[in-house]
Amino acid sequence: MAQTVLVTGGAGFIGSEIVRLLSEKTDYGIRVLDSLTEQIHGENPEDSYLYQSIKDRCEFIRGDVRDFDTVSEALEGVDYVIHLAAETGTGQSMYMINQYNSVNVMGLSNIFQALSLKGSENTVRKIVLSSSRSVYGEGKYCCPNCGVVYPRGRHADDMIRGDFSMHCDTCNAQLTLLPTTEDSRTTPNSLYAFTKLAQESMIETMCPAMDIDYTIFRFQNVYGAGQSLKNPYTGILSIFSTLLLDNKDINIFEDGNESRDFIHVKDIAAAVVKSLDIPASNGEIINLGCGKGTSVIEIAETLKKIYNSTSRLNITGDFRIGDIAHNIADISKAREILAFTPTISLQEGLTGFCTWVPGQETDNSRYEQSLNEMEKSGMFIRRAEH
Repeated sequence: MAQTVLVTGGAGFIGSEIVRLLSEKTDYGIRVLDSLTEQIHGENPEDSYLYQSIKDRCEFIRGDVRDFDTVSEALEGVDYVIHLAAETGTGQSMYMINQYNSVNVMGLSNIFQALSLKGSENTVRKIVLSSSRSVYGEGKYCCPNCGVVYPRGRHADDMIRGDFSMHCDTCNAQLTLLPTTEDSRTTPNSLYAFTKLAQESMIETMCPAMDIDYTIFRFQNVYGAGQSLKNPYTGILSIFSTLLLDNKDINIFEDGNESRDFIHVKDIAAAVVKSLDIPASNGEIINLGCGKGTSVIEIAETLKKIYNSTSRLNITGDFRIGDIAHNIADISKAREILAFTPTISLQEGLTGFCTWVPGQETDNSRYEQSLNEMEKSGMFIRRAEH
């Protein structure tokens, strides 16, 4: 008998890839709960690329994870829950505080409340949570004087002066980045990161109490076809692509050397689906990334070359409060437990992404609006004005 997997947020970027992969297996029935928000799916969500990619692969319930009755219905007869439904974006979270807490914290709370009321009729055996590397804050560094340290964050005054490097909180020495291990200290420096850490704590508390297995994945920067090209909070690949295709200038924040660990959505989906049937993943927090950092300026230059764009790349020194300097995941645990190895190189993944983008509807009109919103709330600093 097929086991049923509920994927909350299953019509989203990562969720749709997980649904696609699950649909290729004969031993799973798939149910999706998704609200099809306009920010992700546009004004006509049922026509969106993501929804169209899953609509014939699953039982679909359109609803909000904060609606208790809908969540309770969606959990009926479910064996596994892959919980992806969330508000994302560090910048937006810093001024849409209630929205992020409501969706991310209360949404997961709704799931546990519904399961608790089912009592002995609860069929859920495992919950897989998509968390984020953002819970680490700035992450793990080495200080020449103090050894391994976990700096709280950069100071706006230093960044206004053009110093975007990391310094030791104790001795102020310049720090060297280390790969972040799962046992690293968690120091979230955005409201989004706080809500993801709260989700993790809820999972770690409630799942053992309810005799439900769990795996928590901390995703790095996930990219690939299907990434929203209209949401100005989804990441630099989408933002840069829409500007490059229009040959518009790209203003790169800070000094352009800030780096991220990019992992393709197909590799993420494969690891998540694999974890459903690997008992060794139960009760574990696992990083998923490629284990290598790539600077923002490198990404911009690579995309510009692939698109053959005439856009100028401007290093502005502007910055967002809450943005980290760098991140690189230590993926040793994923290798050990899941035999995880990224299969898609960054060059291959970016080329595929850039091939997909031109056939999609793009909209860069909201990008500047999003920066103005952040600036108004004090979360975005245009350094040239200081």
